[in-house]
Amino acid sequence: MGEQVRHTLSDILARGDVHDETLAKHPVTITEVRMSPDLRHATVFMKPLLGKDEEAVLKALRTNTAYLQREVAARVQMKYAAKLKFLADESFDEGSHIDKLLRDPKVARDLGDPIED
Repeated sequence: MGEQVRHTLSDILARGDVHDETLAKHPVTITEVRMSPDLRHATVFMKPLLGKDEEAVLKALRTNTAYLQREVAARVQMKYAAKLKFLADESFDEGSHIDKLLRDPKVARDLGDPIED
């Protein structure tokens, strides 16, 4: 169900159905939607293109939550309209941090070529 909500939100945002200046200027990627077991709550993880103005985009999504909830409820066949909660997706930042750590010369030295027998 989370994947269906993710596709629906992505479609709404890609088409520009939300009349908001910030959302019109910044393409947004919905990276994941996690549904509660009772399907009444959906945590939506998002990332603006290139990570630009993330706080402003997050604020715009939160401002338009009621509209987005109505649209998702109308397009997705669910018993209840899920309450949406928008959060920034930090997984890209964590991945970049891990990559940076692995490229550190001290770590690269320890990860050198394995000794072949």
